[in-house]
Amino acid sequence: MIGRLNHVAIAVKNLEAAAAVYRETLGAEVSETVPQPDHGVSTIFITLPNTKIELLEPLGESSPLAKFLEKNPDGGIHHICYEVDDILAARDRLVAKGARVLGNGDPKIGAHGKPVLFLHPKDFCGTLVELEQR
Repeated sequence: MIGRLNHVAIAVKNLEAAAAVYRETLGAEVSETVPQPDHGVSTIFITLPNTKIELLEPLGESSPLAKFLEKNPDGGIHHICYEVDDILAARDRLVAKGARVLGNGDPKIGAHGKPVLFLHPKDFCGTLVELEQR
């Protein structure tokens, strides 16, 4: 059901400082900062030959990412994102197998302009999973 790994998301306190590490230290291609108000974060994408790294910074005080950074003050891996062909069919299959979809279960538009859903980390070995429609 799942396709390729789309990205690994890393929560950071300072997006520009983190981007500089990837750009200047690792020599990576780094995107511009893009606010994602529907998700309460700002994002930067690092392009790799086989996937992407998403750097996340809280956008506003009510950002769900702020709580993650309270528990993990140095930042860290926040979630992994897999591609799926049909996000609604994937959701229905997962729910039928007992997985929990976060929020109301309806996809939102993600950072790539495509529908996304998040799955409860307790159902996936302690890892927050994002599904993105191809």
